[in-house]
Amino acid sequence: MDLQSGAAVALPELLIDSASGTSHHLDSLHFPLHNTTDSVMLQSSDNKTGRWSNLLLAYKTLGVVFGGLVTSPLYVYPSMHLNSPTEEDYLGIYSIMFWTLTLIGVVKYACIALKADDQGEGGTFALYSLLCRNMNIGILSSKSSDVNSSQARCVLNEDNKQKSRLGKVFETSMVARRALLFIAMLGTCMLIGDGILTPSISVLSAMDGLRAPFPSISKSLVEALSAVVLFILFLLQKFGTSRVSFLFSPIMGAWTLSTPLVGIYSIIHHYPNIFKALSPYYIFHFFWRNGKEGWLMLGSTILCITGSEALFADLGHFNRSSIQIAFLFTIYPSLILTYAGQTAYLIKNPNDHMDGFYKFIPKTIYWPIFIIATSAAVVASQSLISATFSVIKQSVVLDYFPRVKVVHTSSNKEGEVYSPEVNYILMVFCIAVILIFGDGQDIGNAFGVVVSLVMLITTILLTLVMIIIWRTPSLLVGLYFIIFFMMEGVYVSAVLTKIPEGGWIPFAISFILSFIMFGWYYGRQRKIQYELTHKIDLGRLGMLLSDPSVQRVPGLCFFYTKIQNGLTPILGHYTKNMRSLHKVTIFTTLRYLLVPKVSPHERIVVKKLGLRGVYACVIQYGYADSLNLEGGNFVSQVLDSLQEHIENCSSLPSDHMPVQEEISELSEAKTAGVIHVRGKARFHIGKSTSFFDRFMLAFYEVLHKNCRPALPALGVPLPQCLEVGMFYEA
Repeated sequence: MDLQSGAAVALPELLIDSASGTSHHLDSLHFPLHNTTDSVMLQSSDNKTGRWSNLLLAYKTLGVVFGGLVTSPLYVYPSMHLNSPTEEDYLGIYSIMFWTLTLIGVVKYACIALKADDQGEGGTFALYSLLCRNMNIGILSSKSSDVNSSQARCVLNEDNKQKSRLGKVFETSMVARRALLFIAMLGTCMLIGDGILTPSISVLSAMDGLRAPFPSISKSLVEALSAVVLFILFLLQKFGTSRVSFLFSPIMGAWTLSTPLVGIYSIIHHYPNIFKALSPYYIFHFFWRNGKEGWLMLGSTILCITGSEALFADLGHFNRSSIQIAFLFTIYPSLILTYAGQTAYLIKNPNDHMDGFYKFIPKTIYWPIFIIATSAAVVASQSLISATFSVIKQSVVLDYFPRVKVVHTSSNKEGEVYSPEVNYILMVFCIAVILIFGDGQDIGNAFGVVVSLVMLITTILLTLVMIIIWRTPSLLVGLYFIIFFMMEGVYVSAVLTKIPEGGWIPFAISFILSFIMFGWYYGRQRKIQYELTHKIDLGRLGMLLSDPSVQRVPGLCFFYTKIQNGLTPILGHYTKNMRSLHKVTIFTTLRYLLVPKVSPHERIVVKKLGLRGVYACVIQYGYADSLNLEGGNFVSQVLDSLQEHIENCSSLPSDHMPVQEEISELSEAKTAGVIHVRGKARFHIGKSTSFFDRFMLAFYEVLHKNCRPALPALGVPLPQCLEVGMFYEA
């Protein structure tokens, strides 16, 4: 047995419930789920229904949510491969962009996707989490999780017999569950790729405006300046965005207002009839005239909707109404007018598309627009970098990603987090993309792959939500799926042809990240399966304690365990080798809830387990809670909760121990000394283990060895712990 003390502790973030029924006996460690989420969510921003509150939030979304989307005019036309374009070509391109923004931006995201929240959170992984908690699949089954999605709550109260056929397929098919997990992981990895490409293409496109008034400035110098700007931006991440975030919304507000005004001027001055292109006729005419070339051009046209996923992914930072107001009344009209103005200019100057943004800016306001554009590009980059941190944090706490350090940089903004390791990796990749693939068209090709695949994955997951959770009529589901799957499928088919021209970048990044995520998830699941199979119940623990050779020594012991309905097999290993157990032993599990904060009276849940001096404790915390398990304060809080529980249970006929005597034992145990014990298990890979298991488990052990302890990865200080090591048979 390996016994060692150290500060590095890996306590579980997630609680695993192996119970298969709804009734639980005294020998079970199962705790009933409380309405923690309901009480907390009442305090969330989703309930700020006041008109002025929503308008204020809508204003704030300009600097956080829509940075990538509203700055897309900087690089859409420069990313296109156009050969001698005509008026009809530009009208067709604008018509495609208009209907793409309308159908995908307005209908899909603003009107449908925002309703598919998972406890107020949005994004690809939130959709996967929502599906998991509504079906008995994954680590977040509905049996062990609170459910408070606005659309799902009423459905979950129905009898299990009313589950959809598709839901039962996922519950019974391992292939279907793994396919769903792969889709969610791919979407998450693509969003991380977005966090690499958006800063690169936004800043590079904005800085490229220096070349028009100063032709002597080389492209290499623009790339170097862009890399310097990003280098400084990433170095400032550790200070958080609170100190400068008040500037984000004014900057993006200035951009959102100024570009459509320039667009209106360009429309009047160059081509007043531009809005005739709103007719779908010009789309069909465009493809009829250009054939394959028109289809390939979709790989660049898709960039007009880039950043739309953030509209959904950042739902947890604001509320649905504020995002809808900002998008429908500011962002959407701004983009329509800006692209109309660009197109109107290019119709009269067809060969200026390689600098399609700065060329259509009047010379009298060139430098103010350049300053606003550069500032907006930096804000857009910051938005995607922050979103990447949030996605990584969500993956870490759900145990789908190796533990990296996540630090809250703001005491009053739960979504403002920073990860040093992720930050420097993003910085290296962003600067490398600019210096190696400095051509905006190559970066645009890579960007198109990310945008189209993330949208397609969201469409697939939303379709599953409609069928399994919302129970939407089949006709409406079919109509939604056919329209958006076909539309986005055509876009995907076009961008896949760009793989040799830079499109391979996000695939390489996503493949590496997906492999890391799957390897971590596979190893964690194997450990959980082993612990659930070899768990120790209270009957067996009683037999161990009845052994005369096992002594009850003075003191208080916190024994940390992952599983809820039973005890970790490491406990038996510890008891047999140490031949002792402390007089007061508290089996402690930490339950991470997908809510901002857990109210103090629901933070610690305790229970007597029927054996003298043996108790169970569940510590519940949300993603914005400042949880500290160090020092005597934590121990005192648990003992106070235990004392209150003992006093409340004194009237039970099964409780034979005097209340004062039991409370006295708690005080004596604390005085004698407190020890924290955790397990440290590794896989023993035997000769009969398959090659796949050998490889994946060996890869997991490498990740586990080099990753940070669990709760310190979330910024939670931990006490000194005694580690008990043992091997699990693979």
